[in-house]
Amino acid sequence: MAFLSDTLSRVKPSPTIAVTQKAAELKAAGKDVIGLGAGEPDFDTPQNIKDAAKAAIDAGKTKYTAVDGIPELKKAICAKFKRENGLDYTPAQVTVGTGGKQVLYNALVATLNPGDEVIIPAPYWVSYPDMVLLAGGTPVFVEGPMQTGYKITGEQLEAAITPNTKWFIFNSPSNPSGAGYSKSELKELTDVLMRHPHVWVMTDDMYEHLVFGDFEFCTPAQVEPGLYGRTLTCNGVSKAYAMTGWRIGYAAGPEALIKAIGKVQSQSTSNPCSISQWAAVEALNGPQDYIAESRAAFERRRNLVVGMLNEAEGIRCPMPEGAFYVYPSIAGCIGKTSAAGTKITDDEVFATALLEETGVAVVFGAAFGLSPNFRVSYATSDEALTEACTRIQRFCAALV
Repeated sequence: MAFLSDTLSRVKPSPTIAVTQKAAELKAAGKDVIGLGAGEPDFDTPQNIKDAAKAAIDAGKTKYTAVDGIPELKKAICAKFKRENGLDYTPAQVTVGTGGKQVLYNALVATLNPGDEVIIPAPYWVSYPDMVLLAGGTPVFVEGPMQTGYKITGEQLEAAITPNTKWFIFNSPSNPSGAGYSKSELKELTDVLMRHPHVWVMTDDMYEHLVFGDFEFCTPAQVEPGLYGRTLTCNGVSKAYAMTGWRIGYAAGPEALIKAIGKVQSQSTSNPCSISQWAAVEALNGPQDYIAESRAAFERRRNLVVGMLNEAEGIRCPMPEGAFYVYPSIAGCIGKTSAAGTKITDDEVFATALLEETGVAVVFGAAFGLSPNFRVSYATSDEALTEACTRIQRFCAALV
C-alpha cells in the first residue's frame, strides 16, 4: 500500500502475539487448544498491589503525572537498584515507561542514526530487531547455539563490534531460551566492552527474579562498574509481580540519556498510567513474599516440561537457568512427515502442524533468530503443561 511508510515495511508483527491470538481464535471456535505462547505469569497480581491501586483511585490520583514517572516511583526504583543490584542512581537518572518495551524503544529512537549498528545475541526476544529497524538502526546478530547454552562468548562479541556499533542489547535470563549468564560468563563480555568505549549497553533484566537452583542473577554495570556511565539498566514489574497488563517498565542510566528518553516519551504517550504507577510503588516497596512463591512454582514447571520434552522423539531440551521459557531443538524431527501428512521442513511448519493436529500452540524458533527450535512458555498450570507435553510426545512419536 503506497500510503504506508517505507520504515513500516522493514518490520513485521510480533509472532508471539500472533500465536496467542490464533490459539484464542481456535478456542473460541470450540477447539481444544492449550496455549504455550504467551509470555506472562498465569498468577494474579498480589493483593497488596491491587489494594494500592484502588487506594490511588479513591484518593483521586487519576490525573496526568510527570512524563517519565512520579517522584515516589522513581525513589522506589532507586531503592530497588541499590538494595538488589548494588547500583546507585538518583531520581534524575530514572525513567518510567508504559511497559519495558516502551523504555527500550524510546532509548533506541533517542540515540540511533542511520548506519548505527546494534548487536543482538540470538536467540532474541522478537521485538529487539524490529525496534532497532523502526528507530533507523541496523541489527547485527550473534548466535549463541544450544551447545553453549544459548549464550554468546566474549570472542564472538569482539568479532561483531565495528566502528558503527552503538548498542549491545543484553537479556539475561533470556526470552526465549531462559539462559542466564553467570558472573564469570558476563565478566567475559564486559571485559570486551571495556575495550570498546564507543559501545553502549542496554540490559533487559525483566526476568531478574525468575532464576532457579543456585544460579545468581547479575547485571552488567554491577559486574563491571566501569560500564556504569554507558549502561541503560532496564527492568519492570511485569514478570516479577504478575503485572503484565499494568504496563510499567523502568530504566536507570546517565542523566543526559534519561532526559532524551523523556523527550521522546513527551511527544508520544506522555506519562504512564497514574494508577499503575502507584501500584508499582507498592510492588517495589511492599512485601516481597510473592516472588519466592512464584519462583518455586515456575521452577517445578520448568523441571516438568524439560523432563517430558526430552522424552519426545527428535527433541532435545536444555535445562534453562531462569525466566519461564524453554527452547528445545527439533533437529531430529526435520525431514519427517506428520500423521496428517505434513512434511516437517522447518520449525514454523512444525509449530503450525502441532497446533492444527494436536491443539498445542507454541512459537516457532525462526521468530527468535535461531532454528530449528520452538519456544514453550510454561507460565500455565501443571495440568495443562502435562497434557501439552503428552500431546507433543504423541505428535513426535507419529512422525515418519
